[in-house]
Amino acid sequence: MEDNMFRRLESAENRLKEIDELLLDNSVLSDRNKFRDISKERAIIAPQVEKFLIYKKIISDKEQALEMTNDADPEIKEMGKAEYKELTKKEEDLIKELELLLVEKDPNDDKNIIVEIRGAAGGDEANIFAGDLFRMYTRYAESQNWKIQILDENPSEAGGFAQVSFMIKGNSVYSKLKFESGAHRVQRVPKTEASGRIHTSTATVLVMPEAEEIDIQINPADLQIDTYHSQGAGGQNVNKTESAVRITHIPTGTVVACQTEKSQIQNKELAMQMLRAKIYSNLLEKQQEEIGNERRLKVGTGERSEKIRTYNYPQNRVTDHRIGLSVQKLDRVMEGELDEIIEALIHYDQQQKMASQE
Repeated sequence: MEDNMFRRLESAENRLKEIDELLLDNSVLSDRNKFRDISKERAIIAPQVEKFLIYKKIISDKEQALEMTNDADPEIKEMGKAEYKELTKKEEDLIKELELLLVEKDPNDDKNIIVEIRGAAGGDEANIFAGDLFRMYTRYAESQNWKIQILDENPSEAGGFAQVSFMIKGNSVYSKLKFESGAHRVQRVPKTEASGRIHTSTATVLVMPEAEEIDIQINPADLQIDTYHSQGAGGQNVNKTESAVRITHIPTGTVVACQTEKSQIQNKELAMQMLRAKIYSNLLEKQQEEIGNERRLKVGTGERSEKIRTYNYPQNRVTDHRIGLSVQKLDRVMEGELDEIIEALIHYDQQQKMASQE
């Protein structure tokens, strides 16, 4: 193990002792925010320290095994060699595990997310594809036992959505779906195409971690709140009461809307959640750009040339252009089988982070 890595783990071991003492302190126990933050820090470094203690035990055992290799008794000498070889392999495997554990954890990984999908270039076909992507993420969420709540939607007459916003709640949602932000391109024969020509269209996806009031402070004086009649399916309240809410954050020009709930109060609460998430996501982007640590494309213009992933229907192929991964099972991917792509993106991100720490 390199000296720098060893020092970081020693520091983590010492910090864990400090945290365990702090968690017994009444002033920490009575401060909900401080207790939460310290508990989160402990959850990150405790696995590092646990593996580090195992590592130190292996090093100690290796020293004893090395002494056995110098014993006059041939049998003990061979036992020492075999044990030393086995422990060396365990040491190498453990170092790899520790390298991953030391990769800086995204503080938002455990959060729920708000997703916004929009039909971009391609007219009706782009909106239909936006609907296909919404269904894909819905199926994936179901496979993970996550819950989905639609926040706002603008259905397209031809099918799909011009825009749809929804929340996904569950365990570590952001950690798995944060790399979905960007322009998604589809190549296929549209339902609206009579001559059978393959068209290329795009839809944009924006994934934002849910932001709590403690994450982002919004001055009520900076908000313009409008109410209007809900549109589309939704029961007897639709078009009869002004339950839909649109909120504009004047300093940033950020606009959000929600019309899925029956009451104006509920829609306002959901719209505020969306607003906090959007402003927080924009702040994160700026911070990442400043430190040069941005690894993923964001939603841009939605032009055909700007893409993170292509869904090629004639060849049943999905290609993620950021990591050069292609899988010949588009039909299953569109049914929510995203694990192979998501795990590859997570692995690539971990490797990039490890390389930047060296």
